[in-house]
Amino acid sequence: MLKSLDDLEFIFPWRSYQAELLKQFNSHIADNHFHVIAPPGSGKTILGLEIVRKLGKKTLVLAPTLTIRNQWEDRLQNFFTENCDFEAFSFDIKSPSDVTFSTYQSLHAFYKTFEDKNDYYQFFNKHNIETLVLDEAHHLKNAWWNCLMDLKRNSEFYIVALTATPPYDSSRAEVSKYFTLCGEVDDEIAVPDLVREGDLSPHQDFVYFSKPEDLEINFIVDFRRDISDFKDELVKDDTFIDFLIEHRFYKNPNWHLDELYSNTDYFSAILIFLYACGFEIDHQKLEVLGFEKQEMIQFPELDLYWLGILFQNILVSDREHLIEQEKYIATLEKRLRRLNVFERKSVDFIGKKLLYKSLSNSPSKLKSIVSIVKAERESLKSDLRCVVLTDYIRKEFLNTTDENIADINKIGVLPIFQYVRYYCSRPEVLAVLSGSVVIVHQSILKAFETIESLDNFSFSPLQTDASFLLVNPKGKPENSIVSIITQLFEAGHINVLIGTKSLLGEGWDAPSINSLVLASFIGSFVSSNQMRGRAIRKDANAPNKTGNIWHLACVDPTNLDGGREVDTLKRRFEAFVGVTNSTIPFIANGFERLNIPDEIPVESIEALNEATIKHATNRILITEKWNNAIGKGTKLTKEVKVLHQGKRPFKKQKQICYFDALRFFVVELFFTMMLFYVEFIVHSFNLILQRGVYYFIYAFLAAAVGTFGYKFYKAVKLYLRHGYLYKKIGKMGLAILDTLDELGYVTSNRKHISVTSHLLGKGDVVCNLVGANALENSLFAKALSELIEPVESPRYLIIKTNIFRKRFDVENFYPVPEMFGDKKENALIFQNYWTNYLGKSKLFFTRSVEGRKLLLKARLYHVYNAFKEVTKEVVVWK
Repeated sequence: MLKSLDDLEFIFPWRSYQAELLKQFNSHIADNHFHVIAPPGSGKTILGLEIVRKLGKKTLVLAPTLTIRNQWEDRLQNFFTENCDFEAFSFDIKSPSDVTFSTYQSLHAFYKTFEDKNDYYQFFNKHNIETLVLDEAHHLKNAWWNCLMDLKRNSEFYIVALTATPPYDSSRAEVSKYFTLCGEVDDEIAVPDLVREGDLSPHQDFVYFSKPEDLEINFIVDFRRDISDFKDELVKDDTFIDFLIEHRFYKNPNWHLDELYSNTDYFSAILIFLYACGFEIDHQKLEVLGFEKQEMIQFPELDLYWLGILFQNILVSDREHLIEQEKYIATLEKRLRRLNVFERKSVDFIGKKLLYKSLSNSPSKLKSIVSIVKAERESLKSDLRCVVLTDYIRKEFLNTTDENIADINKIGVLPIFQYVRYYCSRPEVLAVLSGSVVIVHQSILKAFETIESLDNFSFSPLQTDASFLLVNPKGKPENSIVSIITQLFEAGHINVLIGTKSLLGEGWDAPSINSLVLASFIGSFVSSNQMRGRAIRKDANAPNKTGNIWHLACVDPTNLDGGREVDTLKRRFEAFVGVTNSTIPFIANGFERLNIPDEIPVESIEALNEATIKHATNRILITEKWNNAIGKGTKLTKEVKVLHQGKRPFKKQKQICYFDALRFFVVELFFTMMLFYVEFIVHSFNLILQRGVYYFIYAFLAAAVGTFGYKFYKAVKLYLRHGYLYKKIGKMGLAILDTLDELGYVTSNRKHISVTSHLLGKGDVVCNLVGANALENSLFAKALSELIEPVESPRYLIIKTNIFRKRFDVENFYPVPEMFGDKKENALIFQNYWTNYLGKSKLFFTRSVEGRKLLLKARLYHVYNAFKEVTKEVVVWK
């Protein structure tokens, strides 16, 4: 233990959730990793410093920005010393001390100075640095990961990783790298814990929808119509059809098996297109995909998804193999470029990027922001502390005149400023704070001067409104402009602050924020959660504060579910938990908790927004819901939700799957016998006397089979397909849990852990563990999701089949979860437990020739698979 660290001691009482986390420290650090998820306001920095003190080793603390780096030193001096007199620290990575505070950028630059990387490793050994603290560790999905991972491979360190949001929405490779460096999550501090303890304010998320401008609507409608016309023309285009018929995959599939197996989606897209053109597909070509001669194949519809796969391969992936047809392919490329669906070697018939870019930048959102600011100001009056965060400054709109406000066609800092200045009352409490543009109203100059001399800045009146001043520093004033504007905002001289998320989204601290508008269309988990964290901090000067977080979405009028903007919001909402809008509130993550309808037609937007404003301004109700919901649980639990996605509403589909399957069949048979067969018996009485009872029974059975045989066949088939879904998923959960236990992933007492599975009202099935810790819950949820999701490319497949199932075309294919499929012995353990709970099955290795055929069949078989529903991991306070 270093003496300097031994002299440190936390001088305040620990919060209950912090004390609980530290109590488990010794068991968590046993693998030399301590990985903690903690939301903004939970004291991550304090916890990190206490862990550094407990380890007692020379330490390098790494942060993503200089602001956050400086906060570490500030917290150390003010929370772990009596007189702020700790001197054994350094900000220079080249001259480390007992505790060195630096940034990821600095370490990366330092790493690049070493031609011989052995000197880099020796530097840390020479200075005896044994602990690495990675603050806001989600940033490590970037290039900074390399210099840290290289260091970890060649030296022994304690790794302390702290983050508010792991980068779960990144690519699988990036997520894998992140956890390789940081280790599995050891513990998590939950937002409800912080709200209960009074360390975070009650808060709620709201979505304000907007309708695109007429020009945007026309653009979208024209785009959709052009694509539809192109598709209709293409299925009648003999030249294109002949081109596909002559394709090597279709003409001689058996000659190109290896290539075909590595890109089955392409081959499938060719078959689906030709089938849509009216061609009868030769069954020999389907046998390549693993289908047997007697099997009836139900081809998927030729939608834009399959059309996209087809052209992505023709124009990009497979182009070098089609060199003889290059002239024709070039004409196809020109057609797609004219349609705006081919750009940067990417085909997109759905218009995800093109339309999303149009809607995300829609000026209709400027009107949304004005409506939100007006409503919040009317509700909170001078207590309003509203921050609007967006992505770009848009300097071209700095001098937009009042007469030309309507000409603003992009969203950004200055467009928002111009709209709020023009349309909202009391513009004097409005300000802009970004990296290169700062604007204040002249009425706050006196308050400004109490913080910093006006002589240290230049103030230039705006051309459009001389009461607003453009602020630029002269030299280096004692207080930075960010600090000055923040103090003015906290004091109430500024009520509405507009800025960029890059400057104010992470590390910036203004506890008074009670209304946050996220006018950013970059929807990653990490960035949205960091920005949202600004509004939920507790304000010591306003103990009854509630935080409203506003999300903006411009609705795609050609898409009933709202389109890509709403999809982006749904992805955002996976990153954080909050209280539901339901009558009986509970705490969960996900977009569903807002009770927004699944379909959002343009004509309903105004009514939706009015209801949202009414709810948002009733802040007392938000606090009451949090208080009620917190009392219903003790910790966050991860569940797997299997979503009902049938074309029919769940209740109707349920009736088909159960009542029409067996129960309804039996009831119908009974009543038919009562009503009709009595008459049959009466009329057949002479037949019984003449030919005997056996003849009558044969006639009766023949009539029954003729009447009900086909219906019975369909009923049994439906039942086998769907069965009692929630019971089956529960049994799958038990197989996973027992496998996890046998493979050593379960550290809790297995006897105290159980699997629960139940059906929700909308038809979704929810499954989770009870009595498990956070890591066990996470591993279970991941494995169950992989098992139920559509088959991709697992190493092992489990096939639930028998002669009876084959006859009814209801074989089910399931991918063995990745954590069990790494070794054959682990896969066999899982199969053993699967057999115990779900009956006989076969295990296939998919990297063999036969296995690849089965894998292809499994991927195409989703049209038969009862578990084709998409799964979702949900976090609930229980």
